[in-house]
Amino acid sequence: MRIAVVQTASSSDKAANRDLVTRVVAEAAQDQPDLVVLPEAIMADFNLDGVADVAEPLDGEFVSTLRKSAVEHGVAIVAGMFERSCDQDRPYNTLLAVGADGALLGAYRKIHLYDAFGYKESDQLTAGDVAPVVVKVAGRTLGLMTCYDLRFPELSRALVDKGADVLVVPAAWVRGPLKEHHWTTLLTARAIENTCYVAAAAQNGKKYSGLSQVIDPQGVAVAAVGDSDGYAVAELSGDRLTDVRQRNPSLANRRFAVTPRS
Repeated sequence: MRIAVVQTASSSDKAANRDLVTRVVAEAAQDQPDLVVLPEAIMADFNLDGVADVAEPLDGEFVSTLRKSAVEHGVAIVAGMFERSCDQDRPYNTLLAVGADGALLGAYRKIHLYDAFGYKESDQLTAGDVAPVVVKVAGRTLGLMTCYDLRFPELSRALVDKGADVLVVPAAWVRGPLKEHHWTTLLTARAIENTCYVAAAAQNGKKYSGLSQVIDPQGVAVAAVGDSDGYAVAELSGDRLTDVRQRNPSLANRRFAVTPRS
């Protein structure tokens, strides 16, 4: 399986962001990946005044753009959007997975909202149900996570328990003291402890850290982007997964299960 992780920054202009998505998917598709991963909130950037006014349903213009690009280039796409919820003032922060045929493969509504480092995402957004989401692409099982979810290893383990051998992590990881260190450390830890691949696509620019990358089951970054716009492509090997899990059978040796909080 080939994965492209795209690094770019969205704006508050949804039409411009749709054009951006169309362009970056077309660029990444030149390397013939099976999957293109776009950052969190690529539909529209976070706004201090809230995001309710930009939220869309799953049959809105943004998703239509994803589906059209997927079909045109024959690639699956995972991308972040704000989806309308039952609370008109607090939509979901949603990852949408679209197949190469344009079919909707799954939607993951962010479970862990970013109420940390002086920010309170829950003022703007509704948390999704505690229900790990996996989808199938090109023979691999992808577990979907969003940004702050990375700080909660229980979710990654629950996804692996559902069969995920690739964790897909779109993000808008805010810059700050030690934040880039946290990002790379946590991505690597999730790969090593779960003996799986991690594919992370982050926003960049003045607000966000960038550092998009693909990490293998031994914690080695096999493809990466710095802090500029661009994309990186990695080949994911089933043989590599099998070999690492045989030599380091930590999943088989563990003695605890993951149980959601009541």
